[in-house]
Amino acid sequence: MPFNINHIHIKSIDPKKTADWWVEAFNFTIVSDVVRDVGDRFITCTSENNMIVRISEPVPGQEFNEGDAGLKFGLEHFGLDSSDLDADILRLENLGATLLESPRNASSTVRVAFMEVPEKVRIELIEVKN
Repeated sequence: MPFNINHIHIKSIDPKKTADWWVEAFNFTIVSDVVRDVGDRFITCTSENNMIVRISEPVPGQEFNEGDAGLKFGLEHFGLDSSDLDADILRLENLGATLLESPRNASSTVRVAFMEVPEKVRIELIEVKN
């Protein structure tokens, strides 16, 4: 059996607000919004290429450590394709995202930029030119 990536999970103080941001920013679709038996709100979204992204709040009694979108060991960011890096940066900044690393060439055909989005999630925007 192959080890396919099943989903990405984002923890949030306000899962609905966070899910709505991803819907507006990246055309995600909310496919379910439930309160699980353990008491947390649990929202499942899909990206345009059907990657599952789950967003949930703390289980009652659970506390989160402070998040940050800086460089770190472990899961550091996830990448999203962009057909117009500069336009997407401006669009996302208008939605409340913060540019962390300005666009730069990763190769002769690839430009990248890093942004902080809601809940201190670090994303990489990737533009490939042919």
